[in-house]
Amino acid sequence: MSVLDDPGLFGRQWAAHYDDPGNPDPAPAVAFLAGLAAGGPVLELAIGSGRVALPLAERGIPVEGVEASPEMVELLRAKPGGADLPVVIGDMADVPVEGRYPLVYLVFNTLFNLTVPGRQEECFRNVARVLAPGGAFVIEAFVPDPAQFDRDEQQVQVWSVTEEAVGVRLHKYDREAQTFLRQTLTFSNGGVKLEPFGMRYQWPEQIDAFAAAAGMRLDARYADWAGTPFGPDSRAHISVYRS
Repeated sequence: MSVLDDPGLFGRQWAAHYDDPGNPDPAPAVAFLAGLAAGGPVLELAIGSGRVALPLAERGIPVEGVEASPEMVELLRAKPGGADLPVVIGDMADVPVEGRYPLVYLVFNTLFNLTVPGRQEECFRNVARVLAPGGAFVIEAFVPDPAQFDRDEQQVQVWSVTEEAVGVRLHKYDREAQTFLRQTLTFSNGGVKLEPFGMRYQWPEQIDAFAAAAGMRLDARYADWAGTPFGPDSRAHISVYRS
């Protein structure tokens, strides 16, 4: 078993810095999702530190979550309102909850964090199990760009430089398997620290096939949370699937 197959790896490695400046503004996503919530309750897979869930709940929409990382859940619980959100600690591919939700959502490319072959498909099947009739499953994901893969592999990215340490990042892509490995190395007086991260990326039409196999259909697709029409040059997509 690869270390990347551990669903709690990301949170365990990055929770301490996850809420540092640099994450996208959640407001556009919250506004978009609120329009599909139908009063709730809604379910966020990989709820993390509540970046999207908490402002959505502030609108009066009941939000529940699934999160593999106890460290991330600790961040969520420490925030105003975070202790009030029901969260199951578990693998998001299993969707380990019961009930019928008018909305399930998975943002910030996190579908691709499921690196074991077949687990993304299982995620869709399990979401279909808990969706209310006519309910929506919303995915936010990047559109793979092979030219960007080449650029990533040809450079070493300087991630951070301080008096105590230097961080760099390197990437390696497997085009046939549609996976990549990103390795972040931190060099300090204490030694070298490795923080691997991997994804199994998919093109939009492949994700559509997962949805169709699970009994869902593509209802709408946009280039961003503002509803910009999706086109051949779009580098990301917001896809809405219906049961």
